[in-house]
Amino acid sequence: MKQEATTPTLVEQNLETPFYIPADGSSTRPRRTLKSGETFVVFDSHGDIGAVPGGPDGVFHNGTRFLSRFDLSINGEQPLVLGSNVRDDNTILNVDLTNPDMFAGERLLLQKDTLHIRRTIFLREGLVYARFSVRNYASAPTRCELSFDYSSDFADIFEVRGMRRKRRGRVVAKRADDQTVILNYLGLDHAPRKTSIAFDPAPNTITQTRAVYSFNVDPEERRVIFVVIACIEDKAPEQPSFLGGLRSTLRESNALARERTTIETSNEMLNKVLSRSIADLDMLMTPTPQGPYPYAGIPWYSTTFGRDGIITAIAMLWFDPSIARGVLNRLAAFQATRNDPAADAQPGKILHEMRAGEMAALNEIPFGLYYGSVDSTPLFVMLVGLYAERTGDMETVRRLWPHVRAGLAWIDTYGDIDGDGLIEYARATEEGLANQGWKDSQDSIFHADGSMAKGPIALSEVQGYVVEAKRLAAKCAKLLGDAEFAAKLSAEAHATAETVEAKFWCEDIQSYAIAIDGAKAQCKVRSSNAGHLLFCGLARPDRAAVIAKDFLSPRFFSGWGIRTIPVGEALYNPMSYHNGSVWPHDNALIALGLARYGFSHLLEPVFRGMFDAAAYMDLQRLPELFCGFRRVPKQGPTLYPVACSPQAWAAATPLALFQASLGLSFNPWRREIELRNPCLPSFIDHAVVRNLQVGTAKVDLIVRRHADRVSVELGRTDGDVRILTTSFAQS
Repeated sequence: MKQEATTPTLVEQNLETPFYIPADGSSTRPRRTLKSGETFVVFDSHGDIGAVPGGPDGVFHNGTRFLSRFDLSINGEQPLVLGSNVRDDNTILNVDLTNPDMFAGERLLLQKDTLHIRRTIFLREGLVYARFSVRNYASAPTRCELSFDYSSDFADIFEVRGMRRKRRGRVVAKRADDQTVILNYLGLDHAPRKTSIAFDPAPNTITQTRAVYSFNVDPEERRVIFVVIACIEDKAPEQPSFLGGLRSTLRESNALARERTTIETSNEMLNKVLSRSIADLDMLMTPTPQGPYPYAGIPWYSTTFGRDGIITAIAMLWFDPSIARGVLNRLAAFQATRNDPAADAQPGKILHEMRAGEMAALNEIPFGLYYGSVDSTPLFVMLVGLYAERTGDMETVRRLWPHVRAGLAWIDTYGDIDGDGLIEYARATEEGLANQGWKDSQDSIFHADGSMAKGPIALSEVQGYVVEAKRLAAKCAKLLGDAEFAAKLSAEAHATAETVEAKFWCEDIQSYAIAIDGAKAQCKVRSSNAGHLLFCGLARPDRAAVIAKDFLSPRFFSGWGIRTIPVGEALYNPMSYHNGSVWPHDNALIALGLARYGFSHLLEPVFRGMFDAAAYMDLQRLPELFCGFRRVPKQGPTLYPVACSPQAWAAATPLALFQASLGLSFNPWRREIELRNPCLPSFIDHAVVRNLQVGTAKVDLIVRRHADRVSVELGRTDGDVRILTTSFAQS
């Protein structure tokens, strides 16, 4: 998605590429994540931070790691972990710990499993709250010493990812009082950043790097210690009590759950997968001045990304259209208005990513506000049209319309570099991203012989986005009373579709070429990109049928999902980032494309593969991607070492797969919900969708599977709504 390399030979020089994420080995402890607003924390399974050197552990806020170490020891030893669980709604991490056997020479001083330490952690508004409850299960008083070691490097997220800096600021730690330590960092950007670590009650000893509690615990007695970690930039956030903050956090989570659409199926494991996906999306959803925005993923991409936010909103549109409104408002607010080669910006272009942090402020990375994606702009226009179709909210569309017009103008001018009717990309400076589609690895766009494509490059799927964007914008223009502009856009969409059919279809591979290079030569490589043309409805029906069948062949389909690049292509590598791996969001868009063309009978393998993969994953959470190795019976999928988890568009994948299976579409003006060729995979007997909204009406739908067909029942209704089901022949 966002991995980047600028050197010509990734194999030889990947460690020197500026935005490559190295995999230097991983901790033996699984990771746990919590997020609230602009703050997220990566713990290990003990609830520690940085106990095992290296890795992405830390308390992060606005692109900076405010705490790189915070680990607990009992009587000088690492505790044993009994259990480590994140609540289903992602609000709280609970870790149960105990002491190991402790000896003095050959003499056993303290038998294991004597002390129980329950560690409870949650985040709220820039604060990390932790409670440590110590209980003695011995029959006699037990001496206990709890030590907390802490420090911070105040590393920029890009430093954590592996980038090296010649100079950086200075960290100074000081003891503020007998309960609080302050870690101060003055960066080269002269922005003050500090971390406050406050203990309650006061420790027996406290220094700049360690706090120690020493006490006796009577049988069945419980001692409680509270810690609050604050990330401070301009001013210290208010600090409600642990219980007060916890009550508020749980109250807000419960209120959100009551108000939204819900899905419940006959399959309990699928219910867990859906529950985790929705909880992950809630956690990644970040309040911004323009509305809620799904930050892309933890740890590397916890910020605004244009492409990711749009595709996440598309996948969630049937479920919660308010997310699309927040995404559109935020991206419209940051739409480029001038030429800026360093930021790859031109008037009308939609943001690729934005970064806070020291390195962005100093322009050591180009991503403060960065526009180097060729697809964010047509996807933005597309989302406006899809949002209009889903909600009928023409007031929002009218307000966004100048931004739509600016985006369309960018597509036709700056986007079409050589005036051939196709949208291409070529980075403006050597510091920018070399490849600017969603497959943006250095080696992701290549020819059949494995040689790299040279730009300007026209990607197949991006042309599909343009066609669908103009079709949908034409409908909006008509609704807004501009019939002339609507007709112009419709004609342009048709002409581009014809151009794509003529220039991208390749008889040699029976698919659309992944790209056309700067010499106007096809990159004759089969790829999942062609599935995005099905999603956009661009592919000719007979060609769509060929592609759909190929996606379910062994060369493409791993058993867990459709690979980005199939077996047999020159650079196929199931362990690569983009050349043979499986990406859940990619499969989701392909599934929506299969449904669009009526290939409902092909949806089950994709849905089942993703569901089975999630069932094997930690917390039933689909990661950003996983390896494309062939599925082996009684074994789970192979993980990709530096994949983000959770990742917004991966979390939205089960929702999109559900929509594809039911064939859901909406007409808000008529208050109609249509199910086109609805089906349920064989692992679901029935499903209930509650509180589904169309216009101002809400309805519960009950869908039951009867062998190879389904029945749809209307449950509770609030307002006037009609349910339609249609079927059409499958190829």
